Amino acid sequence: MSEDKIYDVAVLGGGPGGYTAAFRAADLGLSVCLIEQAGNLGGTCLNVGCIPSKTLLHGAAVIEEAAEIEKYGISFPKPEIDVDKLRDRKNQVVGQLTGGLDQLCKARKIDRVTGFGVFKDKGSIAVRSGEDERTIRFAHAVIATGSYPFRIPGLPEDERIWDSTDGLEIKSIPKRFLIIGGGIIGLEMAQIYHALGSEITIVEMMEHLIPPADKDLVQPLFLKLKKRYSIYTSTKVTKIESGKNGITASFEGKKAPEQAEFDAVLVAVGRRPSTEGWGRENIGLDLDERGFVPVDKQMRTIAGNIFAIGDVVGNPMLAHKASHEGKVAAEVIAGKKSAFEAMTIPSVAYTSPEIAWMGMTEKEAKEKGIEYKLGKFPWGASGRALSADGASGTTKVLFDSESGRIIGAGICGLNAGELIHEAVLALEMGADFEDISLTVHAHPTLAETFAFAAEIVDGSITDIMPPGK
Repeated sequence: MSEDKIYDVAVLGGGPGGYTAAFRAADLGLSVCLIEQAGNLGGTCLNVGCIPSKTLLHGAAVIEEAAEIEKYGISFPKPEIDVDKLRDRKNQVVGQLTGGLDQLCKARKIDRVTGFGVFKDKGSIAVRSGEDERTIRFAHAVIATGSYPFRIPGLPEDERIWDSTDGLEIKSIPKRFLIIGGGIIGLEMAQIYHALGSEITIVEMMEHLIPPADKDLVQPLFLKLKKRYSIYTSTKVTKIESGKNGITASFEGKKAPEQAEFDAVLVAVGRRPSTEGWGRENIGLDLDERGFVPVDKQMRTIAGNIFAIGDVVGNPMLAHKASHEGKVAAEVIAGKKSAFEAMTIPSVAYTSPEIAWMGMTEKEAKEKGIEYKLGKFPWGASGRALSADGASGTTKVLFDSESGRIIGAGICGLNAGELIHEAVLALEMGADFEDISLTVHAHPTLAETFAFAAEIVDGSITDIMPPGK
């Protein structure tokens, strides 16, 4: 690999957005250099985020299902948990996927460079690895530096205070486990550690868990979890102190105790874009008022030949958003007409039950004064949900009052993360409530609850009493 070579594209960051941009650019015939500081491709999502957490959640779900199946006349002895084997399984899954990415990278003849990249100017990146430094020259570049867990200022340095990366290592199973943050990451980690034997306390500043979602959508999950965890919403952690026998946390909230002691604390209060350290000042990039790198619909920055994708360009900080943005950037660089114009990006909490939503939430519609019609179908009236012990779920769909087109949807229940995509496609295709209600859905399925919600709006529902009757 010659330092005199000028690549068509240099990609800084090998996460879901970065490797997708690199792979797509190579497929379009461009010469590509992919720079990643970690040994593995896949970024946070694959290595210390989405994939390892879902692997551990699968184990937790099996433990939970084994305990709950007794009502069906099926009972199991208390499970024996080998934490080392569980951790090994998680690492195997991650290793298989990262190994696959390595093979795809080689097959596409992409040059991999391991090290920390810093832009020198609009045509070169200095890559440092230990004492070594090399220069990568390019015609175009894609910034895909991702994000990192937010750390609450003023916390003591203590190995018992974790971020999500620490939590996924499963170094120990704390008996008393405090989770600061009742969002998706916090709740998924709570489910894992509760299944492994921890006593869970969750503190959330906002009035309900998973604040971006509608409160009524989260309610079935909350009603289940409050029987298992100590949950304090509208509550702040005012102080954390390290002690010999534990971590003492002080709280401010109506129902929260003034103080409590824990064996470990997980900080899960969100992530921050990685916008510093890679030389954006050398290429003339300023951040917007929210702290993100500004880009247009083609993912191009003000620097012209430099693009940016993923967590550094704005919320939501999700891998599937980054991947689609990566494809757009690569296609634009290759001279194709492409733009990131997704009408919605779905969000999923892989809790039990799962919660998924897309488009406009009901609270957003109210805040913006948008007139809407709501179809909300309770899973207690779904034969498939009842047979699968999922009657606490719900499907809600919002339609524009004037046009009848779908503007938002949310699902709480089994496999909500899979079911939500019919709603995403309906929104992208401009479907209205009649389009959905007249689409024949298989019975009995959980998916038909989406059609039932539309039938509520068009007045043809028969599985429950029509509104007003």
